[in-house]
Amino acid sequence: MNMQNKKIAVLYVHGKGGNAAEAEHYKALFPDAEVTGLDYHTDLPWETNLEIENAVSELAARYDHVFLIANSIGAFYSMNADICEKLSHAYFISPMVDLEKLILNMMTWANVTEEDLKREKTIKTDFGEELSWEYLCYVREHPIKWTVPTDILRGSEDELSTAESIEHFIKKTNASLTVMQGGEHWFHTKEQMEFLDKWITDATARCFTSSQQR
Repeated sequence: MNMQNKKIAVLYVHGKGGNAAEAEHYKALFPDAEVTGLDYHTDLPWETNLEIENAVSELAARYDHVFLIANSIGAFYSMNADICEKLSHAYFISPMVDLEKLILNMMTWANVTEEDLKREKTIKTDFGEELSWEYLCYVREHPIKWTVPTDILRGSEDELSTAESIEHFIKKTNASLTVMQGGEHWFHTKEQMEFLDKWITDATARCFTSSQQR
């Protein structure tokens, strides 16, 4: 992957409750690239993946390399899209890599059985999440197949993207992991964002150095 004198685009895919404007933060980290955020309009992986596919395909048609930055559930949506061959590199922040386990945990918290969910189809929980039988079935029927060189950032106190699920994902994909001690699922404080910026800058430097040595 030769980066010299190449046109590069960076696509940012936000997490739950986020928005495309968050991409502005990353423009300073990629001064020579076009950085854009995807303001996706759905929250179902079988619909959101198509929005991501379209956005990546449009960028891939105009740029030599496309980088992806995906946050939380945005990483899961991205991995459900058919985009591996169009991406040069990916940066995942607190990625959701095991939705089945997360859904089953939420079912336990809400005292909901699989039989309950299958019968009711959707169940609203007291902690604000809606459980969906269709969603659970989709996750089980569409295991993640991710082949893009990827750097992952995780906070040690992240209870949604657990250490166990991340380690399992790394073994399958050979992704690189950086852990911020004391970091949370949502990187937002000054200290956390400074750590994030250094992580993504260092990861990009390694990526460019590697490309020049090939």
